[in-house]
Amino acid sequence: MPVAIGTGSRADRKTMADRAARPPRDRFDDVPADLARVGAHRAPVRRRGWVTFAWAALATGLLVGVGVLGLGVIEQRVGGTAATETAGTGASSGPAATVDPQAQVAVLNATTTTGLAKAASTTLEADDWTVASTANADVQDVKTSTVYYGSDGQLGAAKGLAKSLGITRTAKSDRYDVGGRSRLTVVLGADWSASR
Repeated sequence: MPVAIGTGSRADRKTMADRAARPPRDRFDDVPADLARVGAHRAPVRRRGWVTFAWAALATGLLVGVGVLGLGVIEQRVGGTAATETAGTGASSGPAATVDPQAQVAVLNATTTTGLAKAASTTLEADDWTVASTANADVQDVKTSTVYYGSDGQLGAAKGLAKSLGITRTAKSDRYDVGGRSRLTVVLGADWSASR
């Protein structure tokens, strides 16, 4: 028996229209609840604050450590060779104290007393030494005066220079050499006074 169109309740007509407008369900309509995807297949961002902080702290520590070690190496190279001290100007080992008028002498005042380098320069010139320069040292708290020489051949002149100033300490070091030229350098400390 044919069914007349337009018959039936309004709810039945709506249900039939909904079914016709919607395609049938398949396996892609049911998404598993444990699937960690959001939107277009993106997983939620995981918070890794402590891990990031730990890596940053480790990298910072390594960079600081390498920097400190590098500065230590640079300081050793710039500071020159370690000073080798002799017991005094009257020591029996090595060459005797001599005056070398050809030697270039630099006098540095490493104290807070003004005019000390100039007074030492006057004393040295009276003993026939050639004073090339006088200046204040980069530090002003040196206790013991020292004559520095750059090569073993200058030891006798260094002893003679120390004797002229009444200094008892000489040391081998290339710290004060300028432009590869060896010279004698007097560093006046708190133990030296112009009244000697």
